[in-house]
Amino acid sequence: MSSVQELFKVTFWGVRGSIPCPGAETVRYGGNTPCVEMQVGGKRLIFDGGTGLRVLGQSLMSQLPVECHVFFTHSHWDHIQGFPFFTPAFVPGNRFNIYGAVAPNGATIKQRHHDQMLHPNFPVPLQVMQADLKFYNIEPGKTLHLDSVAIDSAKLNHPGEAVGYRVSWRGRSVAYVTDTEHFPDRLDPNVVGLAQDADVLIIDAAYTDEEYHSPKTSKVGWGHSTWQEAVKVAKAAKVKKLVIFHHDPLHNDEFLDHIGEQVAAQFPNSTLAQEGKSIVLLPEDDKPTQNDSETVPVSA
Repeated sequence: MSSVQELFKVTFWGVRGSIPCPGAETVRYGGNTPCVEMQVGGKRLIFDGGTGLRVLGQSLMSQLPVECHVFFTHSHWDHIQGFPFFTPAFVPGNRFNIYGAVAPNGATIKQRHHDQMLHPNFPVPLQVMQADLKFYNIEPGKTLHLDSVAIDSAKLNHPGEAVGYRVSWRGRSVAYVTDTEHFPDRLDPNVVGLAQDADVLIIDAAYTDEEYHSPKTSKVGWGHSTWQEAVKVAKAAKVKKLVIFHHDPLHNDEFLDHIGEQVAAQFPNSTLAQEGKSIVLLPEDDKPTQNDSETVPVSA
């Protein structure tokens, strides 16, 4: 069996889009907004800081001190609202490297986190966080290397801009592509590029085609895609496993079950992201472990 250092583990802490939606009808898939953790090559990477980041933070409090690399796709509320409640950031001795692209208005990722924690938005300023916080501006299209781990990025089609990521390590890869809206006449080359031959594609599929094109409540221009378009991307990019992500807050567990069945009929190796669930990438000669993780054998 591979050691922890030899695993590529993806854990979902928040899988919803737009706004948290806790309640009896969303308990199985979860109601927290986006936060995905990747443990890879001895590094801990976090993607987005929605309300799921608060839950992840509580689990990290038993592992102090911690060092993480936190990547933001953009700074719409549902992707940053968990950051002020990320308890490990208030603990001296912890270290967080925080990455994000400069916004169209010129605001850096540091400026945007600083602003959301000022009055009248929040009672505690960013400066109260006692961990070592370092902020980095990334340029989409360039590759960032963290020792043996490579992180590629590309711009996505989203109001105010967003960035998708691809994490590669020892021949394995996971693409995290949210928030993005498909084009009406072609697949987005940036999305296909990030997803190309990926072992796992985590992709924004907030709507169904019927919801997206509804004459009464059209979602065209809202910056999100559909599960039907996600399947097209997965097939075109020859993805090994498709993960539907950024569930609309109106989609309860029963509705998502139905979507999952439809997705599986078109792309058998697929799943819908669920809070608390993990995907582990292993070499082909390793045997799956019996736990809450879904194990995906891949070539090393």
